[in-house]
Order: sequence, then C-alpha cells, then structure tokens
Amino acid sequence: MTAATQQPFVLPEFYVPHPARLSPHLERARVHTKQWARSMGMLEGSGVWDERDLDAHDYALLCSYTHPDASAEDLDTVTDWYVWVFFFDDHFLELFKRTQDRAGARAYLDRLPAFMPLDPAAPTPEPANPVEAGLADLWRRTVPQLSAGWRARFAESTRNLLNESLWELSNIHAGRIANPVEYIEMRRKVGGAPWSAGLVEFAARAEVPERVAAGRPLRVLRDAFSDAVHLRNDLFSYQREVEDEGELSNGVLVLETFLGCATQDAADAVNDLLTSRLQQFEHTTLTELPALFAEHALDPAECAAVLGYAKGLQDWQSGGHEWHLRSSRYMNEGALDGGPGPWLPGPRGLGLSAADLRTLTNRLGLKRIRNFTHVPHQKVGPSQVPPVVSPFPLRLSPHLHAARAHTLAWAEAMGLHSEGVWTAQQLASFDFALCAAGLHPDGSRESVELTTDWLTWGTYADDYYPLVFGRSSSPVAARLANARLRSLMPVEPGETAGQPTTPTERGLADLWRRTVPGLGPDRRRAVRDCVEGMLESWLWELDNQLLHRIPDPVDYVEMRRETFGSPLTMALSRFARHGELPEAFFDSGTVRSMEKAASDFCCLLNDLYSYQKEIEFEGEVHNAVLVVQNFFDCDYEAAVGITDDLMHSRLREFQHLVAQELPVVVDDLRLDATGRDSVAAYLRDLENWIAGIVRWHADTRRYPEPELLARFGGGRSVALTRTIPRGPTGLGTASVRP
Repeated sequence: MTAATQQPFVLPEFYVPHPARLSPHLERARVHTKQWARSMGMLEGSGVWDERDLDAHDYALLCSYTHPDASAEDLDTVTDWYVWVFFFDDHFLELFKRTQDRAGARAYLDRLPAFMPLDPAAPTPEPANPVEAGLADLWRRTVPQLSAGWRARFAESTRNLLNESLWELSNIHAGRIANPVEYIEMRRKVGGAPWSAGLVEFAARAEVPERVAAGRPLRVLRDAFSDAVHLRNDLFSYQREVEDEGELSNGVLVLETFLGCATQDAADAVNDLLTSRLQQFEHTTLTELPALFAEHALDPAECAAVLGYAKGLQDWQSGGHEWHLRSSRYMNEGALDGGPGPWLPGPRGLGLSAADLRTLTNRLGLKRIRNFTHVPHQKVGPSQVPPVVSPFPLRLSPHLHAARAHTLAWAEAMGLHSEGVWTAQQLASFDFALCAAGLHPDGSRESVELTTDWLTWGTYADDYYPLVFGRSSSPVAARLANARLRSLMPVEPGETAGQPTTPTERGLADLWRRTVPGLGPDRRRAVRDCVEGMLESWLWELDNQLLHRIPDPVDYVEMRRETFGSPLTMALSRFARHGELPEAFFDSGTVRSMEKAASDFCCLLNDLYSYQKEIEFEGEVHNAVLVVQNFFDCDYEAAVGITDDLMHSRLREFQHLVAQELPVVVDDLRLDATGRDSVAAYLRDLENWIAGIVRWHADTRRYPEPELLARFGGGRSVALTRTIPRGPTGLGTASVRP
C-alpha cells in the first residue's frame, strides 16, 4: 500500500487564483534563521526541535513564498517570527497539551505579554525559556518601525494567539469538538492568521490607516484571509493533528462530526468553504474598498497602503498554499504531481485533465455562479420549523398589556403607519411587546415600553430599507439616510442633534432621547455603535440585493447578528450590570462567545420561521436556510435540518460556556460574593433573552402563511404608497432619489 493511499482522504482541487512568487532572498533567510533559532535555544537541547526538524519545516521557504517582495532584512525578521510561533506551538504541545497541565500553561502564558511592551523603551523581564527569549528579541527588532496603533493591534493578536491555546487544551481535556461557527471564530484566535496579517503590514510596508483599520471592509479582508489560511492548513494537517496528536480543533473533523459524513466528504466541504472565503475576500476588495476610500476621504498614500495590504494578503494565500505542498510538516504526498484520485468518467491521458469538470470547477471557483442564480419569489409554502423548546423558563413582565397599548400609540405618533409599510393592525399582530416582556420580566414599565419601541423601530426600519432603497433605488440614498440617522444620536455633552423629518428619523430621535439620560459618553458611544452596526448591516443587505448575491455562509452568520439587532438589545440589558461587574468580565472571550452563541441561536430560529416571508413574498437572499441550500446544493428539507442542527449546536455551546468556562472567568477575576451574584443576574438576563425570543416566535402573527397572504397578496412584496419618500428629502438630495 502506498503512502498516498494511507492518507485519510484525497486532497481536493484548490482554488488558487494568483500564482505564487518566490523571494530572491530565500537562501539568506535560511542561513540567518538557523543561526537565530540556535542562539535563542530552540534547537539542540530544547527537547522540541533539532536542526533536522528546522531544515525539514523550512520556514524560510514559507516566508519567501508568502512575502515575495519583502526586503532581505525584513524577510529575515519575518522568518524569525514564524520560527518563533511554530516553536511556541510545538513547545506548548510538549509541555502542556500532552500532559494536560492547565495550571502550568496558564502561568507560562501569563508571562509572555511582558515581553511586548507598547513603549519600545520599556524594560522587559529576563527570558526563562526559548519562547520568551525569541519574543523579546523580535519585539525589539520589529516595533520601532511601526506606529503605536500597529503595536497595539499586533500585541493583541499575539496575546490572542497565545492565550487561546488554553481553549484548545480545554477542548482536548473535555473531549469536545466545536460546532462550525464556534470553530471558525476561535480558530482565528488560535490559528494565528490575524497575527500573520499584522506581519503583512510590516513586510509590505503597507500599514493600514488607523481610522479605517476597525471598519467592516478591513475586518472582512482580515477575517476572510484568516479563515482561508486556517481551512487550508486543516486539510493538509488533518493526518498529523487528528490521527497523531489527538487534536480536536480541525475543520475537517468539525464538519465530519457536525454533518455526520465521511472524512472525504468533510474535506471536500472544507475546501468549498475555503473557496467561498477567498471569493469573499475578492468581493470585498472590489466592491467595498472603493466605497471605504470615498467615505473616509483617504488620500492617495492611504489608499495605496490599503491596496498594498490587500495585495500582501493575496500573496500570502498563494505562497502559503505552495509551501503546504512542500513542507514535511503536512500531508502532501503526491500533491505536486497530481497524486492518485478516485476514478471519474470522461477522457483520460496527457493534456486532458482540464476535461475533468469537477477539477475545473474547483480550480476556477465556478461554484460562485450559484451565488448569483437564485430566482426570487419562488413559491415555497409555509415555513417548516422543527420543534424548538427553550431550556430556560419563560417569565413575562406584568407590564405586557401596558406596553402593547403604549407601542401602538407611539408608532402612530411617530408616523410609522403613514408610509404604507405597516398598518396599525399588522403592528398589533406582530406583538413586539410580548418579546420585550420576555426579555425583561423584572423590568420597570418604562424599560419594557422602551424595549418594545426599540424592537418596533428596528423591525420597521429593517422592512423599510429594502422597500425604499432596494434594487430599483440608489445605494447612495441609503448611505445618506444612514448619515442623517447617525446625526440624531449625539454622544458628547453639547453636541447638537440633527432634526428628524421622516417617521424613521422621528422614531430614532425619540428613542435616543429616552435611552441615554444618565449614561456617560462611553456608554452613549457604545449604544450608538450598536445602532450604527445595525444601520451598516442594512447597507450590506442592500448591496447583496443589488447584486442578486447570496452571501458567503461565514459572512452571513456574522452579519446576521447585526441585522437582527442582537448587539443593541444585549447592550441595553448589559447596562443594568455595569458598575456591578468589571469591564474585564464583559471583555472576556468567554462572555463574548456566550453572547454570540445566544444571538446565533435566536437568529437562526428567526430564519427558520421567516423563510417563506423572506424567500417567497419579499424575494430576499438573506436567510440561513437559503444560504445552506446554496452552499451545500441541497433541497429545502435538508437545509432546514442543517440549520436546525447548527442552531441547537450554538445553544449547547452557550450551555457549555456557562458550565465550564464562565466559572474560570469568575475565578480569574477574583469576584467576591456580590460580584458572583451579579454574574448570576447577568446570566439570567441572557436566559430571559433566549426564552423571550423563543416564545415570541411561537406566538407572533408576523410569519404564518395566512397573515403573509393577507399582507403581501399574490406572493411578492406589495408596492408602497405614493406618500412614502423614496430616499432622503431636502435641498441637494434630488440627484440621489430614483
């Protein structure tokens, strides 16, 4: 039996749209980095590597492929960084993963941030092992050439890379395999690709301007790059990680377990997701960067830096693939010469590989065509919703009936019934007060009414945007509408608010006025950031609608939290606990993961209920069931099953975090009895949030087919009345109205 047939699966055909290039400084980097690794104590005597290991891994080749345009000196530095990070990974494996020594791992990791001071002149401790020695040396050589903003971002990604190794260690100890969404998000931290993206800025001398570094386009470029790097690595490293090391953090294993499929099928699905993430990178570069440049008025040098950064990430993808084909670290037997594969029908022989349709489809990334071929307004029939039972008890506020009456009067006063989007009867049937009463069962009447109005406004605006600014309108008008809405949310004392002129604007202005009294600028800014995130997510939906594009599955899940308004409603609940708990509690990875898992459970639940409304009546492309149908090329029933499985996997993850990881956070923060009571109260808030949303979906009349027929008529969205202003109004806005 050959080595190739012993592999657990045949490597798929990869989508690599850009040819890899090799740096002319390769040999110099090989010589330099061996000397450096030996001087740091990483070779003989380390108990981890010897010279043969370093030669076989050939990190200089990796960096010469991934940074082909770096100067000789910069390539030396970058190569040393990669030697250091891979040595750390193997060092951590030997000392802590194999021995399951979590306490020792925690002490080991706690020392490392001290070797990355944001002030380059600050002293550092005396290194006690090769990892500390290497980090201290590299930090001194790298950071003087970059801004304070870059240093802070790179230090954070390095800390994430180091600290989240504990997550992998905990999962091995618990024998637990993550669900796909959890895995993608955690892999960004432990996999190191965001860290690699920071080194691209250094090696390409293309530092991203600080004022756009945290925005969606740059975030998506970084995340899509990271996901593609990690998924590619998972395919090549499955045999070593899963079969040799007993590792549970591998994308092939995650999908194999989640889908209950054969290893080969899981590997093919991982490759499809890898391709999708690369195409998301391309889509963002071509469609979102130009708007970013215009919106933030970047000068030519700043635009060139962003484009140079994107090119550097692109080079890394192609070069990283080429290195995986050659490194002894990975499963790649026969990969360079095609390798054996399963028999396929069709012509065979020299020069005929292009006739293999599967190979051609994968290599050219032609599956992306499916993203643009969905036919809107197909008759799909009533939504199929598998049984859903909240594991948390439902309690309803005694102010439910008062909130119902209040929000009808409030919507009338704001003019929400005047534009042809909803009638008063429809609003009453949606019953947002029921949802608010479940979210805040112990809240005051004022807080329940305020939450009901936020839910009403957010859902109204979410319906309003595609009707007013959809395919027949201008995205510029939507951006101007967003700018006007942002002006209604002043943060600093003395900042003047804009004047509302439309029902949507009047509603937000009133909500802001009632929400922020008593909040300092930081908390006001946090609320505004949540609203702005929701506004930006509606623009993202409009862009996809304009292009008739079904979103990439990872981008969809992450943006769905914003379109659903989860960050806003959770932030409003959080404020009751601020002051009781330290900010470090809310900033911890565990708490953030709990909130995302709870949010995803409810978002996916909403997509199951709203499928018919969105697909048949509204002609939408933003629904998890449709995204799953498109990605897996499966029918509706299969997609419902996968969506339901993912939804419940996220709920189980929430429960796992609460049971296993939250107590560790509480202990690490040394919370006293009062603090622990506040944690328990915060946890009840999240459980109420889940229970209230589950109950609302079961009772609301927003989704049943008879109500949809009454509201929309013959299977597609009704036209708006002539009284609706289709876009911004006022002096100078006529040119952006359709």
